[in-house]
Amino acid sequence: MNETQSPFDLSTCARPNILALQPYRCARDDYKDDGTNILLDANENAYGPGLDLGEGGKLSNGTTNGYESLKMPQVNLLGLNRYPDPHQVDLKRLLCNLRNTHAHTSKSLKPDNLFMGVGSDEAIDAILRCFCRPGHDKILTCPPTYGMYAVSAQVNDLEVVKVPLDTANAFALRPEAINQSLSSDPSIKIVYICSPGNPTATLVPKSSIQEVLEHPTWNGVVVLDEAYIDFAPDGSSLAEWVTEWPNLIVTQTLSKAYGLAGIRLGTAFTSPEIARLLNNLKAPYNVSSPTSEIACAAFRPTSLEVMRENRACILQQRSRLLTELPNVPGIGRFLGGHASNFLLVEILDKPLEQGGKPSNEMAMAVYEGLADRKAVVVRFRGKEVGCLGCLRITVGTEREVDKFLSEIRSMLAELYKEHPKMSGDEGQKELVANDIIA
Repeated sequence: MNETQSPFDLSTCARPNILALQPYRCARDDYKDDGTNILLDANENAYGPGLDLGEGGKLSNGTTNGYESLKMPQVNLLGLNRYPDPHQVDLKRLLCNLRNTHAHTSKSLKPDNLFMGVGSDEAIDAILRCFCRPGHDKILTCPPTYGMYAVSAQVNDLEVVKVPLDTANAFALRPEAINQSLSSDPSIKIVYICSPGNPTATLVPKSSIQEVLEHPTWNGVVVLDEAYIDFAPDGSSLAEWVTEWPNLIVTQTLSKAYGLAGIRLGTAFTSPEIARLLNNLKAPYNVSSPTSEIACAAFRPTSLEVMRENRACILQQRSRLLTELPNVPGIGRFLGGHASNFLLVEILDKPLEQGGKPSNEMAMAVYEGLADRKAVVVRFRGKEVGCLGCLRITVGTEREVDKFLSEIRSMLAELYKEHPKMSGDEGQKELVANDIIA
């Protein structure tokens, strides 16, 4: 057969903004969960799933948040030949029961206030597709913040307007500056606010969110990302507040406090009108039957008790890190807040008593040394706004924290003796490490 010249040219056929995308990098690209590493890099729940598990990891008997009809949810393997429930009304009702605290409103959430997707990342993307026209509209983010907002914006061919957090004030939100941007640029359709922040762990005050919502002329949506809200003080979630504001969306996930990152389930609480739009544009069977059934099990009273016990252990180890980590020579300040299952801390070029300053070079050396020589994986964040020399440390189990504290002490001591020098590709290595989405 004679070969003919194909007219197909990928470089001109594919969308330019997609061709310009850098390969998506996540926490497991560099260091695997193969049983050899202590993984303190992706803000997972090291204590395991928040499920009432019996012998052999099987779910125990019980009721689900008061609903007797939902006893003992199990993954029906024989039913996997059928498509899943496209609406998940029972699961949505359980989520509403959980978030109807009436701390912020006398109104109650109902299933028609909810969108559910494959992790909160699907909600982030669905909101962009719902409200923004590619190549025309913009979103606003407040760096340093979760990287998926910008990734999804690029996929959807949207410009990102940045209003940095107040780095001199514990990474506080700057609602006045946000409102100025909204007033000057009507093409901004969405404001993404992360609370508690990632990587800052700072809880955004309700009054700051309200200041943006009360903008007198802006026609857009405020998205409040509460992925880590269950590590903040009780009553912090503003999920039920969507019943008071027509343009507020609150996203959450079961990947963090609930220890269910593997089932990939995220939620968006919002007005029934916005929820209807989001549900109209999603794929018809986006949440699998196993995911829905395991999530229902997570909201049984006995499973919620397990989750709260695990959370208490995490908060105890977080307090321990706050107390003990500053005793390690070469550790600088904790930056941001403490309202999450991770901490952001400076690494110094030499011990503080010797005049040490935050150093990306040293932070990168510690990050690589811990992972490659000590099998302890943390996250380098030194290239983020206001995060010079910073590592983000996920709070692990007591044993993992023991190991981390011991190894970072010895790692810093080794590096100070070695006096690592900046190699020609060090800056690029820092960028690559910092670009991991986690």
